[in-house]
Amino acid sequence: MPDISLTMIVLLCVAALAAGWIDAVVGGGGLLLLPVLLLGLPANTPAAHALGTNKAVAIVGTTGAAVTYARKAPVDVRTAVRIGLAALAGSSAGAFFAAGMSTEVLKPVIMVVLLGVAAFVILRPAFGTAPATGPATRRRILAAIGLAGLGIGFYDGLIGPGTGTFLVLALTAILHLDLVTASATAKIVNCCTNAGALVTFAWQGAVLWQLAALMAVFNLAGGTLGAHTALKKGSGFVRIVLLTVVFALVGNLAYEQWIA
Repeated sequence: MPDISLTMIVLLCVAALAAGWIDAVVGGGGLLLLPVLLLGLPANTPAAHALGTNKAVAIVGTTGAAVTYARKAPVDVRTAVRIGLAALAGSSAGAFFAAGMSTEVLKPVIMVVLLGVAAFVILRPAFGTAPATGPATRRRILAAIGLAGLGIGFYDGLIGPGTGTFLVLALTAILHLDLVTASATAKIVNCCTNAGALVTFAWQGAVLWQLAALMAVFNLAGGTLGAHTALKKGSGFVRIVLLTVVFALVGNLAYEQWIA
């Protein structure tokens, strides 16, 4: 356990709880958890340790949410795992290219895309509210593997913030899922990408396991509660949270680009 105060440990646990809830409903929990970790850990802690600890915490909450969804939502687990394996490959490739590319160039583009997505969701109130009319076609599944898997997985390895939210949007649009089922499917995909990242960080010795174990308990509680909330409240509620997270992500990227 790093040398941090009891007050900060409590704040980290509360952040883990809230991040688990947000991530389970619509993705984007890392927008809260990672900055809190970076601020809460001692100043001499390498950034990689914050990233590795974040993944160790997040995978527990994501898994809890995925199990909760799989039990009660009509999730095609086989398709979700196929997309997840593609995302794992994409994130590995993205991480490889990240070392030689400036993400500062890409952030403004991502902000424009996110604002476009927000406008689309606002102007299309029915988006993601109707359940799928039947099984997805082979063409749509392949498109989801390519875009939501390889494409968004690559983005996750290259930059990262908002990956879960992008997954929900892509799965809703490509597979014609309602937002609750898309969130459930995204959690399974996230389990695959988080596992790959965690193995890498663990191999590098960049995980603070004692702190991660404590925070993971709260993240699991938040993730399970978030999944139950989304299932109970339905797609209309998820839509509101989705828009909130999208605008928060735009604000976060704008702050990093022009203020920080």
